[in-house]
Amino acid sequence: MEAAGEARSAAPAPADEEPRAKAPGDRRCSSSAEEAALEVSWVQGFSKKNFGFINNQTVCYPCGNYILFLNIETKKTTVLQCQTGQVGAFAANRNSQVLAFSDRKLNPVIYIYTFPELNKLAELKGNAQLDYTLLAFSFTGPYVASYSSIPEFVLSVWNWQENILLCSETQPGVTATSLTFNPMNWQQLCFVNESSLTIWHIERNNDEHHLKQNPVKLPDGQGSVSPRKDLFFPVSHSEDPYYGPDLPVSAIAGLVGDEAETFMPRNYIKPSVHPTAHCWTATSEIYVGCKEGYVLAIDAETCSVSVLQQKPLPEYMRKISDVVSYVRREVQKKKGGKPKDLQKPVLFAMAFCNEGLYAAGSEGILFFYHVKGLQYEMKICADILQPISSLIFSPDYTILLLVTDQGTVYTYKPAQSGEVVKLLDACSSCFLAADFLTPGNKYCVSVTISGEVQVWLLEDGTCLSKLNIDIEATAMACCPSSNSVAVGTKRGQIYFLDVTKVEAPRVVHRIFLSKFPVLSLHYDQSGQFLIARATEGHIFILDARPSKLFQVLGYVVLADEVLDLSVASDFKNDLVEVVVLLKVAEVQRATLEIFCLSSALTTDNDKYVNAQGMLNASAIKKEQYDLDYPLSSAVRLKDNIVYGYCTCAPFICKYHLSEENMLEDPSVFLSEKRTPSNQFGPGFLCLSPNSRWLASAAKDGVLFIYHTFTMDILAQKHSHSYQGGGIRSVVFSLDGKFILVNGENDGALVCLKWKKIKKTEVKEAAFHWQSLLAILNKPTLNENIVLKSMAEWQFDPESTSESLPEEKFKEAPVKSSNVEVTEEDGNITSLYSASTNDMTWIGQKIKKVIREETQRFANQKKELQMGIKKLRKTIQKMMLENEQVPDIEKLEQHEFNLDIEEQERAQAEAEREVARARKEIEMENLANRYLQDVIKHECWDAMCVKGRAVKCFRMACEVKNYPLKGHSEEELETLEKVLRLKKIETADLKVQKKNLETESETVLPKEEGEKAEEAMADDSASDCLIGSLSSQYGGDTSILYHQWDLHTREQKVNQIVLLKDIIYKVKTAFNKEFDIVAQQKEQEIARVKERNLRIREILAQLDLQVEVWEPALTDDEIPEQALTVQDSEIKVEKYLTQQEREKAEMLAKLEMERHLAAMDNERLRALNDMMGGVLEIKKEDILKMDIPPPPFISKPEHVWSDEEKKIFREHEKKVKQLNEEKENYRRALENELKKLEASIQETTQNFDETVCKLSERKVKIEMVIYQEELKIVNLIYALLLDEELDTREVGLHNFLMKKEKDKVKTARTIQTTKNKIEAYIDTYENAIVEEKNLECGFTKEFADVPANLFDELFQLYKHRPKTPMTEILHDTANPYGDGSGSAEDYKDALTLLMKAMDKLDSPEHMPNGLDLPMWEHFCLARRNKMESEELVKWMALTLAEMQAFLQRRMDDNEKIKSEIEDIFQELTWLQEEKMKLQLNLTVQFLLKQGQVELESTEIPDYSDAILINKSVIEELNCSIMAQGQKKIASMVECKEFSKGIFQLEWEHKKMRMQIDDLKQKARDIVTLPISKDRQLFLTVLNYDSRIAHHISVMEETLGIMDKLHKKNVKNRQKRIKELEKCISLKEEANYELSLELKEMLVSVSERRHIFEAADTRHVSEKIAKQRYREILKQKHLRGLVKEQEEQFEILQAEVERLKSRTFPIL
Repeated sequence: MEAAGEARSAAPAPADEEPRAKAPGDRRCSSSAEEAALEVSWVQGFSKKNFGFINNQTVCYPCGNYILFLNIETKKTTVLQCQTGQVGAFAANRNSQVLAFSDRKLNPVIYIYTFPELNKLAELKGNAQLDYTLLAFSFTGPYVASYSSIPEFVLSVWNWQENILLCSETQPGVTATSLTFNPMNWQQLCFVNESSLTIWHIERNNDEHHLKQNPVKLPDGQGSVSPRKDLFFPVSHSEDPYYGPDLPVSAIAGLVGDEAETFMPRNYIKPSVHPTAHCWTATSEIYVGCKEGYVLAIDAETCSVSVLQQKPLPEYMRKISDVVSYVRREVQKKKGGKPKDLQKPVLFAMAFCNEGLYAAGSEGILFFYHVKGLQYEMKICADILQPISSLIFSPDYTILLLVTDQGTVYTYKPAQSGEVVKLLDACSSCFLAADFLTPGNKYCVSVTISGEVQVWLLEDGTCLSKLNIDIEATAMACCPSSNSVAVGTKRGQIYFLDVTKVEAPRVVHRIFLSKFPVLSLHYDQSGQFLIARATEGHIFILDARPSKLFQVLGYVVLADEVLDLSVASDFKNDLVEVVVLLKVAEVQRATLEIFCLSSALTTDNDKYVNAQGMLNASAIKKEQYDLDYPLSSAVRLKDNIVYGYCTCAPFICKYHLSEENMLEDPSVFLSEKRTPSNQFGPGFLCLSPNSRWLASAAKDGVLFIYHTFTMDILAQKHSHSYQGGGIRSVVFSLDGKFILVNGENDGALVCLKWKKIKKTEVKEAAFHWQSLLAILNKPTLNENIVLKSMAEWQFDPESTSESLPEEKFKEAPVKSSNVEVTEEDGNITSLYSASTNDMTWIGQKIKKVIREETQRFANQKKELQMGIKKLRKTIQKMMLENEQVPDIEKLEQHEFNLDIEEQERAQAEAEREVARARKEIEMENLANRYLQDVIKHECWDAMCVKGRAVKCFRMACEVKNYPLKGHSEEELETLEKVLRLKKIETADLKVQKKNLETESETVLPKEEGEKAEEAMADDSASDCLIGSLSSQYGGDTSILYHQWDLHTREQKVNQIVLLKDIIYKVKTAFNKEFDIVAQQKEQEIARVKERNLRIREILAQLDLQVEVWEPALTDDEIPEQALTVQDSEIKVEKYLTQQEREKAEMLAKLEMERHLAAMDNERLRALNDMMGGVLEIKKEDILKMDIPPPPFISKPEHVWSDEEKKIFREHEKKVKQLNEEKENYRRALENELKKLEASIQETTQNFDETVCKLSERKVKIEMVIYQEELKIVNLIYALLLDEELDTREVGLHNFLMKKEKDKVKTARTIQTTKNKIEAYIDTYENAIVEEKNLECGFTKEFADVPANLFDELFQLYKHRPKTPMTEILHDTANPYGDGSGSAEDYKDALTLLMKAMDKLDSPEHMPNGLDLPMWEHFCLARRNKMESEELVKWMALTLAEMQAFLQRRMDDNEKIKSEIEDIFQELTWLQEEKMKLQLNLTVQFLLKQGQVELESTEIPDYSDAILINKSVIEELNCSIMAQGQKKIASMVECKEFSKGIFQLEWEHKKMRMQIDDLKQKARDIVTLPISKDRQLFLTVLNYDSRIAHHISVMEETLGIMDKLHKKNVKNRQKRIKELEKCISLKEEANYELSLELKEMLVSVSERRHIFEAADTRHVSEKIAKQRYREILKQKHLRGLVKEQEEQFEILQAEVERLKSRTFPIL
């Protein structure tokens, strides 16, 4: 380790530290390296790891590779460096003034250091492989606890004084958040992770230590504490006669082993609270803050948890608290923040003291909790408006440290109750870059990623000032020619800061270059140019001088990605060389581009840039070099020498850019020299200002300094680490004395200085610095004057010309913002913002070019626009004409499109979209087809019997068959195996019966008859005993086992197989019946269709429009139809390809030709014309026959001749005959139609009856199937219960084995401990004997001393000094006091006692008359006696601990014994339950009518019962029912009669009430007053029109009132807004008044004390009496006023009453 500080030299490195590995080639440092070395000057930074007090004045915290010690009083910082890498876990012991930290290398080590000496005391090497996450010191004793991360997760306890690992315990997968010792008892540890809390007890047995875990059950998310449930061992074993014993959930889940013991169902798991902070109390309790806002109190001994509740406030205090809370919320809302919950704050930090508990959290408020019992009172102490992460008390408990996540540290003094004081104002964000402020020997500037700029004093690292620009920074550089700082941002902006006053930096200017992030900023040594590197190969050149307002001179766009950029100044030629390293894709080489910038670029800028601001290639003299290795960084020296950091191998390559070093390929340069590097990972190079030193930094965090000429290592420093991301940036001071090194992710900024170096090197660096200052002094002075005069920059959203001060655009803005400009040098495409309010410099340049081009080509643009308008009118006219021409002459719409390329592009895009959509649809169809195939295979193809249905013709009845899968080979083999086994068992049973029959030949014939009768009864009751009727529906029950014989598991499994086969057979038998019915329906449908043909013929002949009922099979009856898609089901138009369309057209053409040819048949036309298309008249055509009338029918009847009359009579006769024939034929057809319909009705009804019978049969078959399935369910449940019992038994056996192992282990520990105690007792007794012998030996040794001196010496021998104070501060403010001591305190106590004895051993205490040698001998004897006494005390403590340890182990042994006994009892119970399960079988019966199943298990007594025939009971029941019906009829008759009586009474009462109403109406009419309204109604003729007019007037009035109301509403709304404004003002005033109220309350209390102190009681009593008399007088007057008001109201009421009596009309 190394310590560095202001006046502290580095401590020597440990002797056992291994040297760094040598570089390849056994390369060594030069001789000058032995004379040069770097040391740490100061370190700045902040990490979010632990803070801690090391003493009353000093706090310490880790940062990167360092631990910083900050003195609170002097604000000075001391540094301790970890040489092996980044600091990992960290802890400080304020009592012993030691600190511990771990490194983060492989196999990390814990280091123990003292303070302030910073000497290493110990190195603790454990078994951790990757990292330690937590460290914690004990309050007393030399103990430290550690917790390692993945993969071990080991909690370890160490004795750091003796470098011994005391004990450790593994917790796989548990990530800890905090770890603390109990200050009152070092043998208790609190271990907290995100969702649990565990208390670890450290038990010791002399030199042995053991960790014992005690998990704490936390409350659930609602804060309720539920008792812990042991699911592996239930409290009781309840047993159900049907469902069996109640087993644990783990046995039901089938878990065995450790999972069975820890398994918990999801419904039992309740999310607990999440601990966020905790602290120990003086009573060994733990206060815990939770994420849910609860505060818990945990007893460390019993692990019981209590939720603390806030004590209810008094009513007036509650109102004041509500007002203050409301004001706080409103103020927070106005500030835009989230309202803080002050009732249940989330606590992230806690600290305990004598007064109570201090806590804080994300609200940024420091609370004080005064806890009494389970209630607390909360008080707000301070509000820092930042989330607080840690609270730490100083050792003397006078200062409370408040640490925030944002890098700010405050101090608060509870005794003074004042405001918090800022101690440290660091930034939690990582440092981005650092640079030296001109002249480079006093100040330096840094910037963080969050945009915070700090100015540091270079001498000691004091922070002089800070400025936050509130934007993410990406780069920073300091100008050599002025005290200005440039900060680049991610948005492409550069902020310029004025640091002429280091105490108050300010932003004076901002330039918005482009939308590309600024990656790096570089100044040349003369301070003339600022080179900004952005993404996409953009490099911007700016004038670095404030006098030029940081003008942008131009930019360069490179073809490839820029990896690195460096700048070199040539003062002789007045040039600045820019070296750019490019990344070449897919080539293992690097490209170097070098271009020069001359001072003429600043004076005559227009010559060297084009209109877009891009620098001309001729102006910058660009040169390009291809190098043979891929590089990550490159710097250029004089004489064309370039050094590059190689990425593919650890080399620093040296190139000489001359033609001699070229490859055969003329564009590739060879490396002249390759210097091996000791670094790994990507790195970069940095050149010192005098070009003598080359710094190399990489991801390993080691900084190497090389000589640029010899490339020998001058010095090296492990300033950062690989775990922290390595080094981000390195910069040399101008005088070469300091080096600023910035880490990547560790948040540390390190300032290095030369510890030793050659004088020649120092002189050369100083000479270069002085020469550079001579050049820069004058311009620096001038530029600083300009910089000071610049106003502070303020963002003006209306200003868009802030980045182009030399140009003011007066032209109108151009509407288009997305422009593409192409030039010779490159392309610029949309590099600026579309918003003119935030336009980039490039955007302004392009906007200016567009404006100039618009003005230049305005006339041509106007002409083009006119031409386009004319062309548009012409095309529109052509399109109008096109609409009026015939269709054959019309042009398509797209043919009028003049932009063919755009048309083709749109068509191509549409085709691509169609192809994409077609592909998506094809993939979707493919997925659907796959899903269809899967479903079809599983649900259709795999079925040997497809599911279908049969429906009735006329009824809503439907019967479905049973879909069945075929038996698989495995199922058939199993069934065959079970049947074979059953046959063997049956044969064996028959043989056994025969043997029994031969043995029982002597049985009486009467007994044989009885047995035969019993056998017949058994046959009749077989279905009842079998428990189902499957034998009647196709199932063979003879192969089943008897229900009373199912004892073994194999029998039950075989029975399940046989039952499933019976169900299959029953379903198969039903399916056969179903198929017969289905075929019958098809036949019936065919018959109905045949009859329907005749019916349609009859209807056609009768000319009746009647719908014929046509039965058909549905999809349920023919499920195959669902697998084929009919054309009628497709609703969209079918898509046809070109070939299909051509084929369809050809077929349609052929069909048309065939039809025309058929219509052109002469014979058919003639037959249709002459005879209606038939050659012979059929009987069916009689209804169509018609006798034509004679031709003279049109003449009048009196003109007819006799012949014509005769012909007419014959005609009428024929017509009559024909009509009779037609009527007879029609009747015959109607009769035939009725017969056909009746026949169809009859056949369908018969079929419907058949289907109904089939449905009834299926219901019975369903019943049978359910009976068999019920058997299967009972058997499966029995098997499952048996399996659960077996699982439980196995789990108990595993648990028993564990307990037996624990018992053996505990017994062994007990025996070992007893042996140790016995041995230790012997040692202890020997020590006591020796101590007594010393006292006896004292008398013998000093027997020669005179008696008076001997008595005095014996008193001095017994005298002991007072107990010396230990180094632990026992201040009254310390709530934990001395804490509990340990046996290890013996050595410290003995040492302190011996120090106290030095004073008693001085000769001045020697008795008179005693010589000095005798006194010295006496003092030695007394010391021996005291050492012996202390040894006896220590041994007594150790013996007590050993005995306590033995007692705990014996208690554990007894507990294990009781648990083993419980396990044996449960195992016995399980065996009994398994036996019951095998014997107590579940038997299924079929109960007949009249039988009742009893719920109780007790069988009733039937000794006095009589057997009666069922018919007798039924006759008796019938007679009882008849009598009952008669009784009900008579009761109904009585009820109706009484109802009539009630109805008559009600009508009578109703009529009486009507009489009273009519009488009252008559009286009212007599006394009715005639009002004006009634007079109008009686006198006015058109009363309704008058009322309508009145209503219209009222409506108009209402309209006016509505308008007036709306107007009033608007006025009221305005008034409400004004009142709301007033309310907000009043709320702010109330908040101020609440603050004043607090002050006034304080002043009131002070005045009350003053009043009480002053003797003014008599005066106050006089004033009080006078005030009392005034109050009484006022009260009397109020009473008189009240009485008079009441009298006045009475009189007024009387006046109103008299007025109404006198003038009733009014």
